[in-house]
Amino acid sequence: MSRGWEVSKPMKKRSEFPVQFLLLLLLLCSSHPTGVFSIQGFAGTYGINYGRLADNIPSPDEVVRLLRQLKIRNIRIFDSDHTILQAFSRTGLNLVIGLNNGLVKDINSSADHAVNWVKDNVQSFLPITRIRGIAIGNEILGGSDSDLYGALVGAMKNVHDALKKLKLHEQIQITTAHSQAVFSNSYPPSSCRFRDDIIHYMKPVLEFFQEIGSPFCLNAYPFLSYMGDPENIDINYALFEPNNGTYDPITDLHYDNMLDAQIDAAYAALESAGYNKMEVIITETGWASKGDSNEVAATVRNARTYNYNLRKRLAKRKGTPMRPKSVLKAYIFALFNEYQKPGPTSERNFGLFQADGTIAYNIGFQGIGSSAYSLKDFQACYHLSLYAITLASSAAVLLLLTRLL
Repeated sequence: MSRGWEVSKPMKKRSEFPVQFLLLLLLLCSSHPTGVFSIQGFAGTYGINYGRLADNIPSPDEVVRLLRQLKIRNIRIFDSDHTILQAFSRTGLNLVIGLNNGLVKDINSSADHAVNWVKDNVQSFLPITRIRGIAIGNEILGGSDSDLYGALVGAMKNVHDALKKLKLHEQIQITTAHSQAVFSNSYPPSSCRFRDDIIHYMKPVLEFFQEIGSPFCLNAYPFLSYMGDPENIDINYALFEPNNGTYDPITDLHYDNMLDAQIDAAYAALESAGYNKMEVIITETGWASKGDSNEVAATVRNARTYNYNLRKRLAKRKGTPMRPKSVLKAYIFALFNEYQKPGPTSERNFGLFQADGTIAYNIGFQGIGSSAYSLKDFQACYHLSLYAITLASSAAVLLLLTRLL
């Protein structure tokens, strides 16, 4: 027998169905990564660098599944490979792509080339791939190719103008990452300044970043600092482990870990240059799990300790002693070990994962028990969870239809 309201008010039944159905669809879409398109560039505090200097690492599609299983939402790559950009489509992952050093001079010399590059590598993948930033070069200032110094700011401006011309500048941030080689001194942190031969090139970059609201991006490695002076640096200070810390007599601030001190050194250099309101973001930091005979600190135990403690540090969502209200954000280096990287053995062993997808060490990701846990296990969990979500969504739709019919 029909309910009374269904007989007396048939129009209400017909009007309720589309409203409730649309509400259900809205709920499902909001929980799916392809739902609402946000201009938020960095979700939370934790990100990772996805380098690919190896031909034996998992496919981009497998990497996407891995990142989603790990719940890592912020990823940096060092180029604009279209295979990667396609794999990241409809994932909801925030991606920073790179315009590599080899293209900087060309983009600096031609605004038209910048527009074409943005069209080919950015615009054509939006909005389904969440490109949130473009890193113009990497560690150019202070690097070995001084010819690039003068081209950097021009390349950044041309890319930004191209984004503005294509009406994309409000959703994509322009940055460039610096190594600590741009500083003349970093101890104590408050004494840090930009090198005299760098400041002439750095100031136009900072002026432009202040104008467009970009942060100062720093690649900071306590591992390298410790390796450079192991006799005078307590390794526990570098690893976020209990230690006596260091004291800055100028600011009367105490530091219990080296990364905070390195970040505040950058803040001090920025303040000295006249840019005291610019945010510092860590674009690379990590610890090698294997090294040469003279790299004794590069061990699995130390790498796990550093990255585990760093992850806990970032989860606290706090700032540094000098900038306590500026929540620290960092991209870990790196996702995989990359055997084709040049240099000492440590350079090829910064990955949280081995090239075959096996976990190098566990830093507290849920569902990971040991280093024997592999990408195949992640894939099995991913497909199982996807199946469960599909069943739950179908059940919700059927329940709604049953109640309405």
